[in-house]
Amino acid sequence: MKLKNSLLLASAAIIAPLLAHAQDAEEAVEATDAVVTAASLTALNVEMVFIFNSLLFLLGGVLVFWMAAGFAMLEAGFVRSKNVTMQLTKNVGLFAIAAFLYYLIGFNLMYPGDGWMVDGWLGAFGPTVLEAVGISAADAVDVEYASVGSDFFFQLMFCATTASIVSGALAERMKLNAFFIFVVVLTALIYPIQASWTWGGGFLDAAGFSDFAGSTIVHSVGGWAALVGALILGPRIGKYAKDGKVNPIPGSNLALATLGTFILWMGWFGFNGASQLAMGTIGDVADVSRIFANTNAAAAAGAIAALVLTQIMFKKADLTLMLNGALGGLVAITAEPLTPGLGMASFIGAVGGLVVVFAVPLLDKLKIDDVVGAIPVHLFAGIWGTLAVVLTNSDASLGAQLYGIIAIGVFVVVASAITWLVIKAIMGLRVDAEAEVTGLDKTELGMEAYPDFTRG
Repeated sequence: MKLKNSLLLASAAIIAPLLAHAQDAEEAVEATDAVVTAASLTALNVEMVFIFNSLLFLLGGVLVFWMAAGFAMLEAGFVRSKNVTMQLTKNVGLFAIAAFLYYLIGFNLMYPGDGWMVDGWLGAFGPTVLEAVGISAADAVDVEYASVGSDFFFQLMFCATTASIVSGALAERMKLNAFFIFVVVLTALIYPIQASWTWGGGFLDAAGFSDFAGSTIVHSVGGWAALVGALILGPRIGKYAKDGKVNPIPGSNLALATLGTFILWMGWFGFNGASQLAMGTIGDVADVSRIFANTNAAAAAGAIAALVLTQIMFKKADLTLMLNGALGGLVAITAEPLTPGLGMASFIGAVGGLVVVFAVPLLDKLKIDDVVGAIPVHLFAGIWGTLAVVLTNSDASLGAQLYGIIAIGVFVVVASAITWLVIKAIMGLRVDAEAEVTGLDKTELGMEAYPDFTRG
């Protein structure tokens, strides 16, 4: 019995440490698994943020690309039938030029990172370089943001939009190649330099200037360039009589113009929504949806305001001003589509629509010929929208907003004027009177948009 008890005690003495060691080992394994699991979840979360942000840029970029079709249809509808092919050619050409020049120069000039040549003022020159094929998270340029390709693709669309604004305002009397040369300068230098001052972390960003998706940085820049071009180019033949009377020149196809407006309205959801620049959290997705709703409200309010005001002023509703009223509302909300509620977004958009209705006849009084109303829509409504940021964004100040508007405006006016005047001196800007009267489709291109309607 004593021997048996001794064996049991000895066995217990040997097994107890083994069991304790096994328990410790199991706890250590569990702790290690917990650490590995937490690390895996963190890595997965980082990758998902990268994936969803990149997806937002790609889908938003596709929507903004679709706006190129909107501009083309709007302009084709607002010009006379003898100039439709020219406007379509300009819209295809300007997008292709913008795509090439933004890759070659514009993207790095606009987003220099730490490579500023003049800190806060002038970025870096060099072509865009995409990430390698099949990268891992460790190889991403910024794994907490998005892929370089998606970022470049999205930002390119804004650059091309700026050039589209100029196209319509100067329609029906400008040489094709003169316009394309201006687009080269605009998309390679003028647009990216001023955009870097805010979105690239330049001096306007440091000063507190706020422009969420580009009421000034995109739309007013196109508007300023168009205004300077219109002043240098002069009005179309027959637009203004010697006695000061304004002779209306109706467009060829209001159905196309209306289609173009709806396409632009749709594309604007990508323009503003993807400018949230993030879709990796619940908060970001909720903000994107808020931006969509506010963007739509502003467009609707701009159209309604124009509808009502034209009936008060002219005793009849004016479709062309209603279309531009909607676009004016969209431009106005672009500077701050996140912080307003639906009511304030509607107010901002409505004022944008009213600005357009008042500005169109004002330009005619000044004998500034803008074929599609681009200057009232993109410049004047853009200025209003940039100032309206202070109504809902507590981080914005009126002084900083005015500073940004003036700094960008002065730069674009001077740079555009120099470019237009140099082109005019070298090759001329305007077609001759005979070509303008006959139509640019025949004289410049030898190809009519509606040949069946001009044959005897």
